[in-house]
Amino acid sequence: YDINVDNKGTGKADITYRWIFKDVDLRGTTQHGDKAGGTFLYNDGVVNNLTDPTLLFKQTYDLQEITAAGTKTLVSGVAAPSQTGLASMPNYASLRDQAIVKIPGGGQTVAAQAADPFFLDLRVFDLLYGLNLKETGHNTLAGYNVNFLSIQVPRAALALNGDVAKNPVIGVWSTTSRQSITLSAGKETPIGDFVQVSRLGNPLVNEVVIPANLKDAFNSLTPDQDHTVDAAVQKVLDPELPKLIEKIYGLKAPASPRNDLFEIFLTGIAKDAPTADKSKAPIQADLNSQILNKDVKAADFVPAEELRLNMNVPVTAKPNRLGVLAKDFQGFPNGRRLTDDVVDIEILALVGTAQTGVIPPALAAGDGVDKAANAFGATFPYVALPNTASVNEANGKGNNGNNSNNGGGRTTPTGGVAAGAGGTALAASTQDLPMLPLTGAMLGLLLTGGGIFTALRKRGQNVSAATLV
Repeated sequence: YDINVDNKGTGKADITYRWIFKDVDLRGTTQHGDKAGGTFLYNDGVVNNLTDPTLLFKQTYDLQEITAAGTKTLVSGVAAPSQTGLASMPNYASLRDQAIVKIPGGGQTVAAQAADPFFLDLRVFDLLYGLNLKETGHNTLAGYNVNFLSIQVPRAALALNGDVAKNPVIGVWSTTSRQSITLSAGKETPIGDFVQVSRLGNPLVNEVVIPANLKDAFNSLTPDQDHTVDAAVQKVLDPELPKLIEKIYGLKAPASPRNDLFEIFLTGIAKDAPTADKSKAPIQADLNSQILNKDVKAADFVPAEELRLNMNVPVTAKPNRLGVLAKDFQGFPNGRRLTDDVVDIEILALVGTAQTGVIPPALAAGDGVDKAANAFGATFPYVALPNTASVNEANGKGNNGNNSNNGGGRTTPTGGVAAGAGGTALAASTQDLPMLPLTGAMLGLLLTGGGIFTALRKRGQNVSAATLV
């Protein structure tokens, strides 16, 4: 599992953080199970510590840093186990804390399980509710858990030439690679080279912008190749979703080519960002393109699908779930905070809000799910502890998706979070965006099936985040 950082704008990874996992499986040993040896159990007693002999299956990992100077192992660690339940693991928070490993030179990393931090109503994919907006507002991810990786490192470790003041912008994407396997009776054997099989940058680009027939190819590419795949670029310049919205809601789709989306997804937002037809960048604001880095060579810059983050954007006192569209420049698409409502933001961006400043009334409430079911934490790794009750538990007693480690039951997830007030949209006035350095700041990277970024002004203070899903 890789998190890749491009600070030159070339679409190639200048820094890669790579986790390589190994299984430690004690379930076949004679000390467990019946006389024949072995057990089916993940744990055969209460687990209070990662070193307890009752934990029969665990995963270890090496975390590598890969740069032009070579590959070095930063740390080795043990992942916190999956939460079996309160009888087996009564204090999962302690297990997760034990799994946090300090990184030499500053920072930390952890591999563990969490309540799914993403939030949306999946009915939005049912032809946008087919005009029946009374059915919005169900967080269909409430109650589910995910495995995640998180890393926090100094900002200077990510900035070009280590200079955050001159070169604050980075582009990030995650990739997963695996070997092929050969199967024989009762055995599978990994063979050959590791091959990239998944890639995630901006949330929902892989899922919503790239068509099904191009997904396998997209998942295999590195971002520096994106601009050479005309069929994929055309889906950015002439996306499918606005036409679907026009068909269902009668909201006129913006005219192509969509250079505003080219800017958001492929170049980052900057007054001098290149466009597909050599015209002026439609979003006239200097925010998060690597061409803003003083040491970047313009001739080397290429359009590439990456989640871009300006690490110098100051803390937002009152974050808005609509991020940049609400003039909250610390939010998506400038990185992504855990609380950013990327589904609503991207739908609005696709219908042209980023360049017009207009939020269509029919889409103002989005999918009606404005926050995650489980509250996020204030300290690393920020994601909520895993749920312990069944997601399909009927007539249970609980708090409708909030963390239920107190042992209470919960009803079937319904979400129903009220829609937010929205906010004003990005406009030309963002040219005065403050670009202040953050002393001693840290950047945390979190992978949750994709990945999440959190910039920190001080240890423990949330500044900015970005999710790869």
